[in-house]
Amino acid sequence: MNILVAGGAGYIGSVTAKMLLDAGHHIVVYDNLSRGHRDSVSKGIKFVHGELSDISALRNTFRNCKTDAVFHFSAYALVGESVDRPDLYYENNLVTGKRILDAMVGEGVNYMVFSSTCAVFGTPAKLPIEENDRKNPESPYGETKLAFERLLKWYRQSFGISFTVLRYFNAAGAAFGLGEDHRPETHLIPLVLRAANNQMDCITIFGDDYETHDGTCIRDYIHIFDLAKAHLLAIENYQEGERYYNLGYGQGYSVREVIEAARRVTGRKIPEKIGPRRMGDPPELVASCEKIKKELGWNPSYKELDRIIESAWRWHLAYPNGYQK
Repeated sequence: MNILVAGGAGYIGSVTAKMLLDAGHHIVVYDNLSRGHRDSVSKGIKFVHGELSDISALRNTFRNCKTDAVFHFSAYALVGESVDRPDLYYENNLVTGKRILDAMVGEGVNYMVFSSTCAVFGTPAKLPIEENDRKNPESPYGETKLAFERLLKWYRQSFGISFTVLRYFNAAGAAFGLGEDHRPETHLIPLVLRAANNQMDCITIFGDDYETHDGTCIRDYIHIFDLAKAHLLAIENYQEGERYYNLGYGQGYSVREVIEAARRVTGRKIPEKIGPRRMGDPPELVASCEKIKKELGWNPSYKELDRIIESAWRWHLAYPNGYQK
């Protein structure tokens, strides 16, 4: 199948593109490199440097590459930034996302796999979180992701676009020699590993007074390989209509537990300090992933936290400055 991966130079997009390539699909990565890295695009993948807001260029790419499906990884994904710059997030995550859909309609591309988030749920009423649970996002990031999910429904009804929505919990780890390199970095595991590698003085714990067993936030961490595998299954089990799946392991770890695991894996001291809570951080987010296991046969391979951190640590040691030369 000919697949265009929008945002395929980013963390999750690059690993997924590589897995799709290895499975025999023809892959085109379309990215403006504002937040991605050219070096993360694997050999054998066609790269197009372009703006998704340029519908003409996007349609030409669809046409020239005979695109059958789009994987959309191009949304901005920093909760704190979205609170400070909601305008930026509505423009990129919703308006630009709509332009991708418009280009798909114009060129007759009728299937999308959308990179969504557990942030659409906000603070859950119960755990683990199931796909049909109440949606109550607490940040512009979550709001714009949910808005795009709803837009997909209308494009399905009016234009016949089928789609699969994959709601990630906390992606982490490294695979295929590809790792996590955001600028700025806000995710816990790469920050902890930077502290372990003496690239930071300490790791900041944002709030230790949550109603959890040790006062710090609890998250469901999923290895990037297993996350990518879910995308491969979404295309290999294509069907018309709309599908929604949560992606996690159903097991949560607190910030302090992640730091302790990183100390075990690296064998290094990792200083910590307590900072204020961050707006938009629910106390606990843990996924129910039974639906994707049942319907797509997803069977994760890297459920242990130490294995996730170990793969990330190996990558950080090999690329202490990320993809930067």
